[in-house]
Amino acid sequence: MKKIILFLLMTLSFSGFGQKLKDSILSKKLDTYRHLTISLPPSYDRETKKVYPLLFLLDGDYLFDPFQGAISYGNYWDDLPEVIIVGLAQNRENERDSDCTFDDSTGLPEGKGESFFEFIGGELLPFLQNKYRISPFKMIAGHDVTAGYMNLFLYKDNPLFNAYISLSPELATEMEVRVAERLGTFKQNMFYYQSSADGDIKKMRSKIATLDENIKAANNPNLNYKYDDFKGASHYSLVLYSIPSALYQFFAAYQPISTSEFQEKIVKLESGYVDYLKNKYEILEKALGIKMNIRLNDFKAIEAAILKNKAYNEFELLAQLSKKMYPKSMLGDYHMAMFYENTGDIKNAVRYYQNGFQMQEIGDLTKDMMLGKADELRVQIKKK
Repeated sequence: MKKIILFLLMTLSFSGFGQKLKDSILSKKLDTYRHLTISLPPSYDRETKKVYPLLFLLDGDYLFDPFQGAISYGNYWDDLPEVIIVGLAQNRENERDSDCTFDDSTGLPEGKGESFFEFIGGELLPFLQNKYRISPFKMIAGHDVTAGYMNLFLYKDNPLFNAYISLSPELATEMEVRVAERLGTFKQNMFYYQSSADGDIKKMRSKIATLDENIKAANNPNLNYKYDDFKGASHYSLVLYSIPSALYQFFAAYQPISTSEFQEKIVKLESGYVDYLKNKYEILEKALGIKMNIRLNDFKAIEAAILKNKAYNEFELLAQLSKKMYPKSMLGDYHMAMFYENTGDIKNAVRYYQNGFQMQEIGDLTKDMMLGKADELRVQIKKK
């Protein structure tokens, strides 16, 4: 556990990536300014047409830095995408408690709690969407009372957020039942994470465990759900364990093909290796709103699966896909050459290796390699 804490603390050193800004919004609902800390991705100014997922943090005073550190670290290794992070300050004049005011009998917001709910949906989100390039995929996170409060957005017919990170939530009246029932109804992709620990506040753990049981019983195939119950952690330290767990759960589809994914899923397929690759990135776009070129290393993984299973006809399909993704590179010609070489048409294999020589190098594919392969196959033709 000490090693995990050390790792998580180290992620904070990555928080220098991108832009960290201060902003504020005058709320008519709350009759005051509310203050924000915003992290824009490193590519934000460079890729001016790109949109980014939103990670909105209640308790932004203390959740902002650990979330930004985890995102920056994961993005450095291409395990997590770039996101826009917005942290809302709630530590002035008991704002946190008054923001999250509930009616004890109904479990619904009342007074300032109701105004705060309307502020987020009617003022803050439109303000952010008008000012920053935000994609349709929006996450919200909170800790204890704010984690419980954010569940209210699930009650709306069209929830404002697609993903919820609930860190040791203090659940309002009947929330352990209502949230599970609501999560069981969604026809679109939804993401929900919650956590607790054996050192967590005891009066909260019972409801959290019941909510976990009820969500699992709902068994909604459209729900991406995970519950962590950490051993040896407290109400406060569980936050540092939970953040990477939640983010890596939500963005599993974004991550490059790993050794375990290759061995446990891809190489065991009898066919459809190229379809697997296309589906991986289609899910990424459909569920998370992230559109990106297929990584070169993911192409290499599918190449390896095709060769291992001798499914050589799939190289032709792979060539069509690689030509679409990297039209100026030699990757498409290389895959066509692999198709012909492994299906016995050496002359056409030579032709495509030669064609590839005229295209841009990519990864470990070089002009010398393409010419070398062509020359090697010419020798085989002469021997025949």
